[in-house]
Amino acid sequence: MAIDDVVTLNNGVAMPKHGFGVYKITERAEAEPVIERALDVGFQSFDTAQMYGNEALLGKLLSESGVKKEDVFITTKIDNDHQGYDAALFSFERSLEDLQGQIDLLLVHWPSGRHFFETWKALERLYDEQVVRAIGVSNYTRDHLEKLLAAANVKPAVNQIECHPYLSQYPLKAFLKEQNIAVEAWSPLGRGAVLGDPQIESIAKDHGKTVAQVILRWHLQQETVIIPKTVTPDRVNENAEIYDFALDEAEMETIDRVNKDERNGPDPDEMFQKI
Repeated sequence: MAIDDVVTLNNGVAMPKHGFGVYKITERAEAEPVIERALDVGFQSFDTAQMYGNEALLGKLLSESGVKKEDVFITTKIDNDHQGYDAALFSFERSLEDLQGQIDLLLVHWPSGRHFFETWKALERLYDEQVVRAIGVSNYTRDHLEKLLAAANVKPAVNQIECHPYLSQYPLKAFLKEQNIAVEAWSPLGRGAVLGDPQIESIAKDHGKTVAQVILRWHLQQETVIIPKTVTPDRVNENAEIYDFALDEAEMETIDRVNKDERNGPDPDEMFQKI
């Protein structure tokens, strides 16, 4: 394993397995040092969203860095307020401009009961027009996906979900594997809730690693794409330094057993009813 490893999506596009999330990073003074450090240590994938309010900041910093567009992979997501066919297309144009003309992966941020198929049809159009390289969804349950797949012309390439040791999501991940839809964890460390787990702390101590590093390694050994976020440059290095050790089968099973089916984010079914 290496930080530049990729997963081949179901349409043949190569997506980095280990990306950098920019959720809640909205100030240049905060963003610039961590984005610069992320590029320095080898991150090639950056995950943002219309909801985060930082697409323009990310686009500007990547442009100023001098990195070639073909050397980075950018993901963004359609905001809940922009769902629906026309609204999604209109908001995409703004996102594309803010991200300096590059969006590799476009996701529907949350399933919407009111705009379920219309938003996806908008993404299919953008994919057919080749202005994005891949399209997918975020926070979709198996029920949502089965409903979408019954009418979709283009199968989602990715489902970005809350996933961490306290919410392992194995039934959903098994279904995604059957459907050849990549799994991406948007909360790989459980928003910090998992970092004090004593069983994972014991494994981390044995390897001379932090709990966060052990959890990120656990994800990668299951072929889960990860996008940890941080506003601290030293943590960028920490998140990248997970390729010099491996978890054995017993350690993986120990981490599996701490699952509580416990969410830190919203319930997708409740969001489906609201949007």
